[in-house]
Amino acid sequence: MQLAINGEFVEVPDSCRTIRELLAHLRLDGKIVVVEHNGRILNKNEHDAADLADQDRIEMVHFVGGG
Repeated sequence: MQLAINGEFVEVPDSCRTIRELLAHLRLDGKIVVVEHNGRILNKNEHDAADLADQDRIEMVHFVGGG
């Protein structure tokens, strides 16, 4: 399946059926991530219910510590 992630088209496995599964695939699960799915910002508790489809638009922002 092809998704537009942060403006770039990326091929992801069809096993990524939800936002939560996509975050796990991208190794972002367990991190603080703000996700917009097709123009709608999701609450964290919506990640399991947000189904993905080919050509969906995903915008993600995650926080990185440093100093």
